[in-house]
Amino acid sequence: MNTKNNNIIGQLLLIGLILIITSCADNTKKTTTQVSNTKTYPSDVISFMDKWKILLGDGTHVQDLVDYKKKDFFYVENENDTNWVVYKTPNSGITSRTSSNTRTELGEKAHWVPVTGRKLTGTLKVQHVSTTGDATAASSYSVVIGQIHSDEGHENEPLKIYYKKFPSHTKGSVFWNYEINTEGDNIGRFDYSTAVWGHDFSVVGTSPTNYPKEPENGIELGEEFSYEVNVYKGVMYLTFTSKNHKTVQFTKSLIKSDFATKADIPAQVIKVYANREKGGGVEREIAYAGEMNYFKQGAYNQANAKSTKSEVYGGDIAKQYQNGSYTEVWFKDATVGESTEPNK
Repeated sequence: MNTKNNNIIGQLLLIGLILIITSCADNTKKTTTQVSNTKTYPSDVISFMDKWKILLGDGTHVQDLVDYKKKDFFYVENENDTNWVVYKTPNSGITSRTSSNTRTELGEKAHWVPVTGRKLTGTLKVQHVSTTGDATAASSYSVVIGQIHSDEGHENEPLKIYYKKFPSHTKGSVFWNYEINTEGDNIGRFDYSTAVWGHDFSVVGTSPTNYPKEPENGIELGEEFSYEVNVYKGVMYLTFTSKNHKTVQFTKSLIKSDFATKADIPAQVIKVYANREKGGGVEREIAYAGEMNYFKQGAYNQANAKSTKSEVYGGDIAKQYQNGSYTEVWFKDATVGESTEPNK
């Protein structure tokens, strides 16, 4: 009888030991998963981070982005089992020497001339743009989500891809700007804008608080879309895709100007820049040929206290984030590399 009881007790003890070991294993697994999640870097989500450096909205410069993140600026969010790289920046912070606008934005380490070319892609959604600004200022309520930037000459921008949404609207606009690479001395910045979905850069309000009509075919905050910038043998091929919108494509030469005479300057440019102190110029006949260029990607906030009259709460970043004075862009996929022959 004692032997039988001892066997039963032994079996119960064995079962209890197994349950304890299993429980510990489960807890270890959960702990490992939690630790793993807290160690997810943007470079774990989008593998090309070794090809970029970054400037954050607080002025932080970082050259090595592998296993790097920074709270409130450059980090990872998981939504419905999908990881996204977050680029977030306030309306006022510390920025580059050539701009009044803050950015949390990648800058490509490789430099290239248009005839050599390069390709950049991105799949993203804009989560927030500034909710304050002057509706008559073309840059208000907008963010640049991709660029080609020249590193020579006037250091102009052959391409800036924008998202813009007015505060009372549900849908915003996606458009791209080409900066005319003026001949001779730099006598002013002149962008020509082309709509993708919604309005272009030139569509503004009739007063600081009176917005234009909401675009019928626009993109909402949180709505996913993609772009491809393929510079091949000096020609820029742009492709924009979205699940709920028609795919749109554009072609623009970067080595032969469309704006080399006064008669070539579009009426849109004359209208948008009519109040500039410096008169308009024409573009070099060879546009950006021979100039070193590089890609940029992320969130380049176009809101600031000076030109767009955006609220900045004395430059206090925490207060800006609390009160909507910031921009936030999420990318789930992106690539950079050699250009490819179009339609191949």
